[in-house]
Amino acid sequence: MDDDIRFGVLLPTGRAQWGEGADPRDLIDFAVRAEGLGYDSLWANDTLLSPRIEALTMLAAAAAVTDRVTLGTAALLPVLRRPVQVAQTLAAIDLLSGGRLTVAVGAGFPGRFGRPLYDLSEVPWERRFARLDETVALWRRLWASDGVTSFHGEFVRFDEIPPATPPYRAGGPPIWLGGAGPAALARTGRLYDGWLPYPPDSADYRTGLARIRRASADAGRAPDVVMPACYVVVLVADSVVGGRQALEGFGRANYGLALDELEKVQAVVTGPPEHVAARLRGYVDAGARHLVCRIGALDLEGQRDQLRRIAGLVPLLRRP
Repeated sequence: MDDDIRFGVLLPTGRAQWGEGADPRDLIDFAVRAEGLGYDSLWANDTLLSPRIEALTMLAAAAAVTDRVTLGTAALLPVLRRPVQVAQTLAAIDLLSGGRLTVAVGAGFPGRFGRPLYDLSEVPWERRFARLDETVALWRRLWASDGVTSFHGEFVRFDEIPPATPPYRAGGPPIWLGGAGPAALARTGRLYDGWLPYPPDSADYRTGLARIRRASADAGRAPDVVMPACYVVVLVADSVVGGRQALEGFGRANYGLALDELEKVQAVVTGPPEHVAARLRGYVDAGARHLVCRIGALDLEGQRDQLRRIAGLVPLLRRP
């Protein structure tokens, strides 16, 4: 793999990925195995409606048993939480991990993983993206302050905020944005440190990254200031047909969607190693520099097997 490309994996924090009778404490060992296999990053996703280990709790546990890997959220839904409290938690994870935290954030999307979460959290669905940007601005204010500070935004206003726990890195961990709509691309270029979308077509990834770089330049930032990452569901299988059959159950268990519906909105790759590597290479050639793989297996045994098999793709991703 090119020297500047990183390879990460999503921790199987959802019950749908553990399998019957599994012990979720085995996720700690999963994190250790991933680091031992050479993965560059470990990620936890976030929701309120699915049985799973809470994302920040998982990353705090992983921080204690790993030494090298980046620890990331893919993606956190910040506006469903109290913003000052989350800033403190993120700073603590960054501090305890020695500066290994990356925070990818999102605002949710329509459907079962969107508006119902806002209703449960008693947060308006309308103008959720503006709320997200403001929450991130508040975090950065708190992380950069070494004393009492204030924040006056459109949605939250605080006077005389006491000093908070300082993160490991000055200014706090990098913050990435998920999403690939025109407004999200512009906001990523103006405000964020990285981009973590999941476009089904690598050509759309290339186009989106170009728009982000133009937005960065228009905002007076360096065109390459945003880390280009990509989130992909991956399953290495003996054949494309067999892999698709396995992913049919994965899509229904995790998203409530048939595979052909899931593929319309999310990057999904399956088949023999050479086929999977070629598909992933398409995103790398389009500009992605950090691949985040979600393993499409429905029990921990399958997750562990895929963890090893996906790690074996690295030599196939290297340029000739």
